[in-house]
Amino acid sequence: MIRNILIGVLTVGIIGTGVWGYQEHKEKNALLINAENNYQRAFHELTYNIDLLHDKIGTTLAMNSKKSLSPTLAEVWRLASETNNTVGELPLTLMTFNKTEEFLSKIGEFTYKTAVRDLDKDPLTQEEYNTLKELYKQSAEIQDELRKVQNTVLTDNLKWMDVETALASGKEPADNTIIDGFKTVEKKVEGYSESNLGPMVNSMEEKDHNYSTLPGKMITKDEAKEIARKYTDADKNAKINVVDNGEGAEFGFYSVSIKGKNKDINLDITKKGGHPIWGINNRPIGKAKISLNEASFKAEQFLKKRGFKNLKLYESLQYDNTGLFTFVTIKDDVLIYPESIRLKVALDNGSVIGFSAEEYLGKQKDRTIPKPKLTVDEAKSNINKNVEIMDYRMSLIENDLNEEVLCYEFIGTLDHDTYRIFINALDGNEEFVEKLYNPEPIYDNVIEGRA
Repeated sequence: MIRNILIGVLTVGIIGTGVWGYQEHKEKNALLINAENNYQRAFHELTYNIDLLHDKIGTTLAMNSKKSLSPTLAEVWRLASETNNTVGELPLTLMTFNKTEEFLSKIGEFTYKTAVRDLDKDPLTQEEYNTLKELYKQSAEIQDELRKVQNTVLTDNLKWMDVETALASGKEPADNTIIDGFKTVEKKVEGYSESNLGPMVNSMEEKDHNYSTLPGKMITKDEAKEIARKYTDADKNAKINVVDNGEGAEFGFYSVSIKGKNKDINLDITKKGGHPIWGINNRPIGKAKISLNEASFKAEQFLKKRGFKNLKLYESLQYDNTGLFTFVTIKDDVLIYPESIRLKVALDNGSVIGFSAEEYLGKQKDRTIPKPKLTVDEAKSNINKNVEIMDYRMSLIENDLNEEVLCYEFIGTLDHDTYRIFINALDGNEEFVEKLYNPEPIYDNVIEGRA
């Protein structure tokens, strides 16, 4: 009797295990099929978008009407952006494909910045036309390679899950057509030299990551270590490690890590001049004991102590137990927004736990600020009549073409929302409108220049 019961229990257990195993296998297969379908969709969308991108670039070459050219260039920008997003949906994260993504980004940047300007006043130059011709030719080569891959995928019923497995294992089979095809595309794009793309595309790198224009002499690793110690107030016993991250550049920067009591700090310092680019102290933050206003003075003192001059606090935000502050250069009562520096202050003790001076260092230069051609009332007349203007100031910003423009910066309200509106002080164009999350921008607290 007991034997029969045991046999029955075991039989039920075996059947249950089998059913569970079958169900698990079924669910796993469903997930694999779903992943494969998503990869196939993304790949065919990529190929289709490259076809459209090539055709649209070709269309711009045949256009003469400025009215038609601008929206078509904007469409090329949209397609380039979509194509780059589609690349991100494929299992290529373990394979180098950054040159192709960079190429698509450059197409997008070039066409966008050309589309947003007034082509009646500033028409396409011969140089820009030649750049479009080059992009048309190169996109055709990418299109041809991807079509070859697509044809093989469809003919031989190849699976993208095999690509993912091969890349993840690091043991790529010699005959993986998909991987080989994408490597061919990447190699072709890598062969597109800077000169082929023309200066319009190549000049779009906004930041001087080489930091070659900064003042000061070249520093050594030991000097970088001492700068880091003073900048972070690290004690003598702190362990400091310095790594050269110039990547072969003549200038570049050092990456510094500091380990010590209550300190786990990482920062980058330029080789030229020894200027800290950014830094962060990865320490736990306790309960807030100081106000955001008190923290702003801590941030201001931090900058003064380290020799920063003529900065003005224009924005402060609070996230949990930290304050985030943005300072910009002020010259002749004009805020220079491209020269910005951000600090993060812990509200438990007021210490600076993060800073970013990349924009400040990359954009710093001697400027001659133009005189406004419009009065404040003339500039205000270009604003939506429903906006109630509360205050204004002068500022220098970068427009969509990365050109610095002098603006009247108006603070206004519409219903229950607050906006910052930038009106070009030379021609009255509405350059930029921003909805503020902090409805009370700060108009005082200036860090005076000091040696």
